[in-house]
Order: sequence, then C-alpha cells, then structure tokens
Amino acid sequence: MNAQQLKNSILQMAVQGKLVPQDPNDEPASVLLERIRKEKEQLIKEGKIKKEKNPSYIFRGADNTPYEKIGNAEPVSITDEIPFDIPDSWEWTRLNNICNVVSARRVHQSDWKTEGVPFYRAREIGKLAEYGSVDNELFISEELYTEFSRSGVPKPGDLMVTAVGTLGKTYIVKENDRFYYKDASVLCFENIGEMLPEFLKMVMQSPFLKNQIKTSSAGTTVGTITIVNASSFLIPVPPFQEQNRIIRKLEAISPYLLKYENAEERIDSLNNGFPEQLKKSILQLAVQGKLVPQDPSDEPASILLERIRAEKERLIKDGKIKRDKNESIIFRRDNSHYEKLNKVEHCIDEEIPFEIPDSWCWARLGTISTYASTKSKINASKADKSIWGLDLEDIEKGGRLLVKKTVGERKAIGDKTCFSKGDILYSKLRPYLLKVLIADDDGICTPEIVPFSIYGSIVPKYIVNYLKSPYVDSTINAVTYGIKMPRAGTETMTSLLVPIPPVNEQYRIVQAIEDIFPYCDKL
Repeated sequence: MNAQQLKNSILQMAVQGKLVPQDPNDEPASVLLERIRKEKEQLIKEGKIKKEKNPSYIFRGADNTPYEKIGNAEPVSITDEIPFDIPDSWEWTRLNNICNVVSARRVHQSDWKTEGVPFYRAREIGKLAEYGSVDNELFISEELYTEFSRSGVPKPGDLMVTAVGTLGKTYIVKENDRFYYKDASVLCFENIGEMLPEFLKMVMQSPFLKNQIKTSSAGTTVGTITIVNASSFLIPVPPFQEQNRIIRKLEAISPYLLKYENAEERIDSLNNGFPEQLKKSILQLAVQGKLVPQDPSDEPASILLERIRAEKERLIKDGKIKRDKNESIIFRRDNSHYEKLNKVEHCIDEEIPFEIPDSWCWARLGTISTYASTKSKINASKADKSIWGLDLEDIEKGGRLLVKKTVGERKAIGDKTCFSKGDILYSKLRPYLLKVLIADDDGICTPEIVPFSIYGSIVPKYIVNYLKSPYVDSTINAVTYGIKMPRAGTETMTSLLVPIPPVNEQYRIVQAIEDIFPYCDKL
C-alpha cells in the first residue's frame, strides 16, 4: 500500500464512522441538522441566501433504510444511492443542506489590478489548499471589493473549492483572509451552520466524495463542478463532538503519514534511480579497467599511441593538419606519471584521477582527437536539403537519438557545423545531459554540438562511453561557464585525461557495456 492509498483508506474510515469510537453522550447529528435547518430558514428570511425551490430532506424510514423527500413530492427510497452504512448517531444529507453553494460575481479582465484586494483563480486556491499560502499576481480594487461585499464575499469558516482543472481542492477561509475569487472556476461553500470546516474539508478529500465529483463531471469536455452538482453531493454527518474527535485523530496521524510518504518517496527515488546509477557504476568500472579482464597477449596501449603520433606527423607533413605547439605526451617513469609539453617534462601524479592497468596509458583528448580543430561551417540555406539536419532537441539525455530529420524537413536557418559519418557528436551545452553519440550519416548540426574524430584505431564507441562516465561528468561540470545555460569550454575538453586501453580490450569493454545495459533498462 502506497502513501496515497493509506491516506485514502484512513479518510474513508473517517467518513464511515470507523476511525474513532462513538460516544452515546454525544448529541446526535439529527439535532445538529435540525439547528442548521432553522439557521438556514432565518438566513432566507433575512434575504441573505436564496430559498430553494425543491429542498431535500433525508431521513430513516420505518424499515430503517434511507428515504429522501424533495420539495412536495412523496419520499422515495435512496438505498441504492447510499454507498455504505454509517453509525446510528450519524445522518445523511445533501451538501446544500449544510452549506450554501455559491459562485462569485463576474470580474472582467479589465478589472484586474496589480495591487489591491487579492483575486484568486482555481490555481491560487489550489496552492492555498496545498501550501497554506500563495504568491498572487492578480488583484481587484478596494471599491470593487466593497461593492461585491454587499452580495457576499468569503467569510472565515467558508470552504473555497476548485471547480475546474484539478477538482475539489479545498481551502478553509481563515479569520484574517480578505480576497475575492473567479466565478465558475472556484465555488464557495458558505458554512451556514455548526459544521466543523475541517471535517467538511476532510470529506472533500475522501475517496467517497472524489468519486461523486468524478461521476458528476463525467462526459464533459473539461472537468468541472457546477453549483447544481455540488449542492446535491451526499454528505455523512456525525455529531459535532465526533467531528472534533475525527479531526484530532487525523491531526495525530498526520506526522506518521508524512513519514510514510517521505519514506516511500526515498524508496521510489532509489528504485527509479537504481538503473541509471548502475549504468554509471558500470561505465566507471569500464574506464578504470575493472569491467573486463586484461589479456597479456593484447598489444599495449603505448604502441597504439606511438602509431597515432606517427600518423599525426604524416598528416602534418602532408599539410592536412597543423602541428600542435602544446602536443602532450604522457608516460610512466619511476612509478610516477609525467607529461612532456614543448620538450619540458613535469610530474602529473596529482592530476591522475585513478589507477589503470599496466597495459593502459593516459592521454589528453586533444592529443588523440580533432576536438580542437576548426570545424567546417555552412549556412543552412545553402546546404543540401536532403542531408541530415541535427538539433539538440533530437538527442535524448544519455545520447539516444530521438528523431532524424533532413535540413529541408527542419527548415533550418543560420550557420551550421558540418559533420561526417563516424564522427563523435558531443553537445557542449549543458554537458550534464550527456548528449553524445556517433554520427551514422553525413549532416549539419547546431554550433552547440561539436563533431570530432579519433586518430588511429581507437574505438569511437569506447570514447563515447568514456565521455558518459561519472569521472568525465563530474570533471566537466565543475568547470563549465555560464549560469543558465552552462557550456563546456574547448580547453576543458581537450585537456581531459583519457584512460586508453589496448584496442582489443576497448572492443571487449564496448561489447560488455552493450550486453549489460539492456538488463539495466529492464530494471
């Protein structure tokens, strides 16, 4: 049983007279209702409320079953309408017999002000009902409020009920409250008798009453509570003293319900977050060399990096890339890590985030990739309309491609970055969303997406998994710039330390991740 089900069960017990014991010394509800009827007749006589054309009166017949007399009509049995038995000291009644259900006078938008008397719509009443306070932005003038006061404004003990949107949210008007409300979207249940408003609010929150609200608004385009429907709601009425006992009991139970709800939320959070946390753990194990076993027959990563350096020298010689004045070479010596930059060596042990296997090597992302290279640009209006046009919104958090549209379908405008099939596409905007994937086709993309390729035989999917690892996530997000729309700087990315396994082990890591992640998703 979840927290809401437990709360509903308790509220249902309360409205059925099963939450607290009955006291034979209590004045029966029939006497209370008789006083309310007399009070209502007096208010009608004084012209404060309107007289009903066909008032309802519910009573127990000689056969001890409920009957209802409406206006001058003969009483009819309503046994089929009564959903459950109530104690002998309780009575059934219609809501309009204990409350005067009214709406507000029309307030035109031209009457809205930026100061004055607060003017509440359903959304504000809903927040008041839930939190007890609301940041209001609409008001009416003192003059208009004074005019409306002549026909009635909310008074302490009245119930304000949302009648559109989320139906039935109930706020009890407090002693110092002074406001007006929107017609039709909010109803006021004027508490004309001695009913405890906290009990009435509790009834409104119960599954029993919510079901009446749902039934009465069924078939309408937009769910609403009308005055007519609200007036006919069936209400179980306990003796006044028992109303007090019920509310005190609910107040005593409330802290325990809150603890139960908080515990449930924590459990749900753990359950919902577990698959993602498990994936993160797997990725972290992968980049630390702990996901798959090492094979001593694998060619070590140091030889792979030597080949990459040779490859880059050839490209420089051919004029295809420029020499990096700050080319990084990381190596081990005397059981420490050193980096050679501009022929100068220095120890970087303090930078190394974790240990890696002996067959692995560290390298900078800028050394093994084209991340920092100048990207080809094209104006979308001049691009081939049949090629892929990639936008940030096309990529789901975590890197899954949601939709693939052509430039023509997207009606793209402005300068775009060109990318090629096989490029890694990395979103430098809000990097914590981990929007990184491998292009399966040529295309153009928003400048916030950085396309880059990897030198040598390094497996691109391994680099993608590395960029999604908790190590990279925490490292990058600690140094992003921009508050509302944080970005990862080019220097931040190119200086990232990348743990490089032997190529064969890269393939084994990628395969292990692809084998395991579907099981994580099933969790």
